[in-house]
Amino acid sequence: MSEFHFSDGQLQVEDVPLRAIAGEFSTPTFVYSKAAIVTAYENYQNAFSEHEHLICYAVKANSNLGILSLLASMGSGFDIVSGGELHRVIKAGGEPGKVVFSGVGKQPWEIQFALESDIACFNLESDSELQLLNEIAIKLGKVAAISVRVNPDVDAKTHPYTATGLKENKFGVSAKQAMAIYRRAQQLPNIKIEGIDYHIGSQITDLSPLIDSLTHILELVDELEAIDISLSHIDVGGGIGIIYNDEQPIDIDDYASSILQTLGGRRQRLLFEPGRFIVGNAGILLTRVITIKQNDHKKFVVVDAAMNDLIRPALYQSWQQIENVEQSDEPTDFYDVVGPVCESADFLARNRKLFVREDDLLAIFSCGAYGSVMSSNYNSRNRAAELIVSGADVHCVRKRETIADQIRLESVLGSD
Repeated sequence: MSEFHFSDGQLQVEDVPLRAIAGEFSTPTFVYSKAAIVTAYENYQNAFSEHEHLICYAVKANSNLGILSLLASMGSGFDIVSGGELHRVIKAGGEPGKVVFSGVGKQPWEIQFALESDIACFNLESDSELQLLNEIAIKLGKVAAISVRVNPDVDAKTHPYTATGLKENKFGVSAKQAMAIYRRAQQLPNIKIEGIDYHIGSQITDLSPLIDSLTHILELVDELEAIDISLSHIDVGGGIGIIYNDEQPIDIDDYASSILQTLGGRRQRLLFEPGRFIVGNAGILLTRVITIKQNDHKKFVVVDAAMNDLIRPALYQSWQQIENVEQSDEPTDFYDVVGPVCESADFLARNRKLFVREDDLLAIFSCGAYGSVMSSNYNSRNRAAELIVSGADVHCVRKRETIADQIRLESVLGSD
């Protein structure tokens, strides 16, 4: 049984009707299923059970403390891209010794904080970053563990905004540059070479680019071994896609089998950085219909959620499934589902066949990743509440924002 399902004509998450959630917590609200998160994480773990590995959940996908604490309780590691994300991981009970630090622009204060926290590894993006890391490590009397992020120049066959493994992307370095960085790192006493890293993009539904990129990386691993640089781990990134509409995602067991077969007899520990795979299908955005209007031949459903809550449709032209929380045999019609934000880009879906009335509740699916975490206060709108449902229990893991919360750090000119 899916964690989001209809029972007696009402859509519910696990054992809780979404109508009851709206009655208690109002809308718009992000609702996550604990069981869906646990199942996705365990499926990933089990797929690689025969090889030493560590799942480092990509915090950028959804950095809510409730979700981070759940994953930490299951032993997850974490992939971070900022000092703020490290603060969140530690606050949620995550182990710094299971944290890898990615990203192209790590600032000195972030590097210092990560070194002081004794994280597992820095995924380096440039020679200058190596020099900065070494300088800070010397100042702190620390030894920094590193891997180098290599750009294998492989097309992930995904949206151009989520592709990260082509040579025109800002991420990583070429194999030639990587060799030079490793040689330099080998001479620095405050640097310890641990691994190699790559990540070619997200929402990938084709296995071939993932295997092609690993093949390129393994050639470099062997070249490094030939010059006495032995790596302890290979970080293969994340990127496995989920179902939004009619995608055929990669089967996690097929992925594991292909990765291990390509790896051959190499015994390096494998690191993974999944985000969307773990939480993407575990969340919905619950929203209420404000009004229904028609302009000439176009019909609109205006809801209380907007692009500030869920920017993916506007930014990535993403398709998100939408359902009325109440099943009906009444006739349907085609609508654009839009929000109150003063932008023509403020749409959540276009030309969808729905039965809908004013004051109805709609569920927008697959919002667990890159939903709330990318939300904003545009138009001075309060950010939505976030809930985790576990069976019949509902846990509020982020209260709904208020106008007072929004303006707390601001001041009227001259008031100070």
